[in-house]
Amino acid sequence: MMGRALLMVGAFATLVFIATGVAGYLVVDSPTIDRHVVLGLVAGFLLLFSHSWIMFYLIGTGKMIKEAVAEHDLPVEWIEKTKEFKNKSYPWLMIAMGLAMATFILGGGVETQVLPAWIHWGLFYLAVGAQFRALYLEFLVLLENEKLIRAADRRVRERVRTE
Repeated sequence: MMGRALLMVGAFATLVFIATGVAGYLVVDSPTIDRHVVLGLVAGFLLLFSHSWIMFYLIGTGKMIKEAVAEHDLPVEWIEKTKEFKNKSYPWLMIAMGLAMATFILGGGVETQVLPAWIHWGLFYLAVGAQFRALYLEFLVLLENEKLIRAADRRVRERVRTE
């Protein structure tokens, strides 16, 4: 349930990030650049929030599965599955976060005319692509993680009932 909520925050953040990019192309004066910067800040914060918390969520549920395996004699392979979830998603989550931060930070360089605008635009498109890839992997990993949690819960309840 928590994973789904975090995934929805990430999807919303992606939409705000794209809206920020559109707003950036419409910048013509000081108030519109201010709107672009504020939207970028909000989008960046939401992206970092959702990806970071999904990482923490996977760490926490992985620990929970590990403890359940040890305490209730569940399949040891389940621990490896939780590690696979992290190995599969973490690299893209880090790339998506890094590109979103770089886009925001280097946008300041474009605004102060220290950097050419194409760098900011290029980073934006790379960040959007990485964000879509990260969201897709988060969806897959959180779905499998939820199935594993339910299976562990089912097995623990069965064992408690038979004891």
